[in-house]
Amino acid sequence: MQKLRMYLWKHKWPYLVAAISLTASVVLDLLSPVVTQHIVDDVIVGGNMAKLKYLLLAFLGIGIGRCVFQYAKEYLCDLTGSKVALEVRRDVFSHVQGLSAEFFDRTGTGELMARVKDDVDRIWDGASYVGMLITEVALHTGIVLFCMYHLNWKLAIVPTVSMIACGCIAVVMEKKLDVVYEEISEENAALNTVAEENLAGVRTVKAFAREKHEIGKFLKHNNRYYELNMKQSKVFVRYYPYFSVIAKVLPLVTILMGGYEVIYSGFSLGELSAFVQYSNNIVWPMEMLGWLTNSISSAFASNRKLRKLCAEKPVIVEKEQPIVLDQVRGKIEFDHVSFHKADGYEILKDITFTVEAGQTIGIMGATGAGKSSIVYLLQRLYDATDGCVRVDGVDVRDLTLKQLRSNISIVMQDVFLFSDTISENVRLGKHDLTDYETIRKASHDAQAGGFIERMDDQYETVIGERGVGLSGGQKQRISIARALAKKEPILVLDDSTSALDTETERAIEQTLLNLPDTTKLIIAHRISAVREADMILVMKDGAIAERGTHDELLQKKGLYYGTYCVQHEALPEDAGEEA
Repeated sequence: MQKLRMYLWKHKWPYLVAAISLTASVVLDLLSPVVTQHIVDDVIVGGNMAKLKYLLLAFLGIGIGRCVFQYAKEYLCDLTGSKVALEVRRDVFSHVQGLSAEFFDRTGTGELMARVKDDVDRIWDGASYVGMLITEVALHTGIVLFCMYHLNWKLAIVPTVSMIACGCIAVVMEKKLDVVYEEISEENAALNTVAEENLAGVRTVKAFAREKHEIGKFLKHNNRYYELNMKQSKVFVRYYPYFSVIAKVLPLVTILMGGYEVIYSGFSLGELSAFVQYSNNIVWPMEMLGWLTNSISSAFASNRKLRKLCAEKPVIVEKEQPIVLDQVRGKIEFDHVSFHKADGYEILKDITFTVEAGQTIGIMGATGAGKSSIVYLLQRLYDATDGCVRVDGVDVRDLTLKQLRSNISIVMQDVFLFSDTISENVRLGKHDLTDYETIRKASHDAQAGGFIERMDDQYETVIGERGVGLSGGQKQRISIARALAKKEPILVLDDSTSALDTETERAIEQTLLNLPDTTKLIIAHRISAVREADMILVMKDGAIAERGTHDELLQKKGLYYGTYCVQHEALPEDAGEEA
């Protein structure tokens, strides 16, 4: 995201035309007191009735002119402000999309939603009608004061002092509101996070009868948000009456002092009428000052939040001159790879294995053994702390992220389906290159075609958010179909058959056997999912405890053998202590 002034500068010409229209509108508005002065002095007092029709036509012309210029000003400011907000939101979202996985590990979804939506909306206000009104107030006040000093400098001192007083009050109020808006922005993000988590996990909440607890947690943040908004209102209510009092007293003082000038100093009645109109014209900027201060403080606070977000830099970056392979064949190498998080917690240690193109490797191990982390390093969602991960003999850190990730089809452990049609979910990997026949074949290969084609709209059936309405097995099969339809040289299945029955799992295994040119990395807890692999790794505490084929590992009578016996309910005495 660029600095806000760069977005505004990009649209300088519409803003310039809007500023010219605004100036013309203000100037025309402030010509009315001059016309009034001539009506009083020349027509009413002087008796020159011939001038009346011209002066009345002047009023009509001022009204029409103001109507045209006000419309142009409003339209251009709103249109340009909307474009600025569009570009800011686009750039913020694009920036967030480009950040590394570790950023999302420490940042809540609700906070990001607050930044992309609420904070950009406040900047939208500042770039459109709030910014326009501040400009109008400044210009209007400057011209009115000039006209007042031109008519009578002594009387003009009163509104000048009033405006200075209002300005000082506005500065004090802005400083107090600035602190409150920072707190409101933070609490808004926390409130969004709690709401988003609960709505996304509503079935879990209901399953554990946690509604009361979650409502209490939400109310805690909601009450805090209420208290901060009340704090903001108290600041506004405390200072706004000062603006109102000054605005109401100013015309009265002006009439009293002006009357004295008319009686004793030769100040004409027409000039007094014009001066009173000017004093009334300067009232509304005083009344607006408090509200504008409130709105602009909010916009500044939101801009700081967005600048802070956009100051985040991705940890995973491409080299300036990355290697681009002519074709990815699918050979995978892990060479003494270790990986730990920023807090020092070690996840993988000294992982070494090689998978030739077209081969299949199975990875097993207890939960938390580091199986999925191997996939994350292969995709380069994270970088290895030590060692090297290679694809086709090239360090993944030397490849472009697009080439690396686009050549890997992956079925994640946590299946995510978008709220869209089944066909759109299946063609997600290669949207523009996947035709209907490819979708249908991939779905049948994933054993999903049967239940899909029994639906009323078949592949055009719209599924709910995250696949609501589908069973766990159905979601997994659609996710597998998505990976198969992509047809990439590397296929990763991360515990992707856990919700499938044995018969369906076998059918999918047969499909995988019919992909001889695809390198397959299968992570599973079931031995049935990996037994046909060319090599099987058994993970324990982030390290490779055993490796070999299915038959070789059974002969070792270790961890793999113990798992095999447990899953087949036949643990013999010689299974060993490890088993």
